[in-house]
Amino acid sequence: MEYALEVRNVSLRFGGVRALSEVSFGVKDGELFSIIGPNGAGKTSIVNCISGRYRPTEGQLFYRGRDITALKPNARAPLGIGRTFQNLALFHHMSVLDNIMVGRHHLLKNNFLTGALYWLGARREELEHRRKVEEIIDFLDLQSVRKATAGTLSYGLRKRVELARAMALEPQLILLDEPMAGMNFEEKEDMARYIVDLNEEFGMTVVMIEHDMGVVMDISNRVVVLDFGRKIAEGEPAAVLADPHVRRAYLGEEDEALSDPDDLPSHPPAAERVA
Repeated sequence: MEYALEVRNVSLRFGGVRALSEVSFGVKDGELFSIIGPNGAGKTSIVNCISGRYRPTEGQLFYRGRDITALKPNARAPLGIGRTFQNLALFHHMSVLDNIMVGRHHLLKNNFLTGALYWLGARREELEHRRKVEEIIDFLDLQSVRKATAGTLSYGLRKRVELARAMALEPQLILLDEPMAGMNFEEKEDMARYIVDLNEEFGMTVVMIEHDMGVVMDISNRVVVLDFGRKIAEGEPAAVLADPHVRRAYLGEEDEALSDPDDLPSHPPAAERVA
């Protein structure tokens, strides 16, 4: 199998507006793969299609050779697909520990009956899940805030807790939607190191949306570039960022390859222009 994840000719429309137009790319097993592009390029839209939050209008998605196009998000997690969100989606009134434990929910094997007989299996299972969560807390240096209420933490720490919850799913493929957005330089360095370790030490295939080109250049194996919902480049970071179409997209210059108005996709809705 050449690709762990394959996106084939995916298009996405919201009414008469095209957010994605025939986007295709593949992510190899064990790869750290970045999706980049200007604001509103459709980056979050394609990740939402991969995670199941959106269903493509056209095209197909394959995970390890299985067509997952029609699967709901809760059916993708057991396959080994986890994600974080651009806008934090934590339970702010719960502790850091409890937020991460939520990520283990689909791994629970005890049912209503065995749960009622707590001391005959359910307790042992809970302790095992707690042990796994504590390992994640240690890995992400969250020991000092493990009992803190998530809503009281700094933005950088909350982003780290969101990553911890995604790790708790034990995914083979993890989708990171702007994991370093809003962070200072030191926080970005820490997050980049955690992501590289996820990939190299935990063996997770990583698909990451990121605006910081320095980070993309430093840690990505390959990159795909979107602009107005279309793929304009794919390959190794240095080659992609030297591509004239990519430079025009970022610098706002007219791209001769897209000079025909009939070839230009419609602008996505306002909510997607910040994706």
